[in-house]
Amino acid sequence: MAAWTRRRRIPVSRIVVLTLFLIFVLAPLYWVFVTSIKPSDDYLAVPPVWFPDHPTMVHFTAALFDYRGLQGLVNSLIISISATALSCLVGTLMAYSLARFNTGGQHLSFWVLSQRFLPPIAIILPLFLNYRLIGLQDTHIGMILAYTVFTLPVGVWMMYAYFRQMPRSLEEAALVDGCTRWGAMWSVGIPLAAPGIVAAAVFIFIACWTEFFFALVLTSRNAFTLPTVFRSFLSFQGAQYGEASALAIVSLVPSIILGVLVQKHLVRGLTLGAIRG
Repeated sequence: MAAWTRRRRIPVSRIVVLTLFLIFVLAPLYWVFVTSIKPSDDYLAVPPVWFPDHPTMVHFTAALFDYRGLQGLVNSLIISISATALSCLVGTLMAYSLARFNTGGQHLSFWVLSQRFLPPIAIILPLFLNYRLIGLQDTHIGMILAYTVFTLPVGVWMMYAYFRQMPRSLEEAALVDGCTRWGAMWSVGIPLAAPGIVAAAVFIFIACWTEFFFALVLTSRNAFTLPTVFRSFLSFQGAQYGEASALAIVSLVPSIILGVLVQKHLVRGLTLGAIRG
């Protein structure tokens, strides 16, 4: 019993480090939340108001309806979910082909990843002109296609690494049992690679959800996303701290829900290869 107690004892230094880390991470979130429910007079009060005596939800109402935050939220959900689904579908097929058939040789996989190194500002002007020419500017379809191309390299690279570590013998056994190559991939390869695909999907969704530059240039009135709404809170009259904080809290909800739902698969996908027997 004493030996078990000694093994379970946590060093004080570790507790201190974890506590400081939690404070570093959670303190800004707490301040944003408190600012979202503060009356306007408490923003710059001295000493600071750590929690208002009379919390208000007026900033949430203004951010969602007066500043069109609700429409930006709906647009972001439509665009991010669609782009994530399309990127995962195409990326899974590409990653499987690269891992199992060495498509394009040994350098194609790195070339795919290198496309992510290209700064968005280098391609945004030609993309804007082409979108305006073919009528995709300020449309959901245009943003979905742009975000799919933007996030595809990272998704392919993550899933490619996952497919490479999977044993080929399982799919070969399915082929021996009469499955076609497509059947072996969908019935054996994809289910086994689910944690890696989920991890890639989470990263892709967050990248689409938080992307600002493409949305700023390629949208205006119809397909604008949630991050572009924040620029409305800055004007020559000052900054709308309450509305900006309220919309920031709202924008965190989808990411938190997604993280909770896929936590199990996400941990498995991110820790792939961390432990070797």
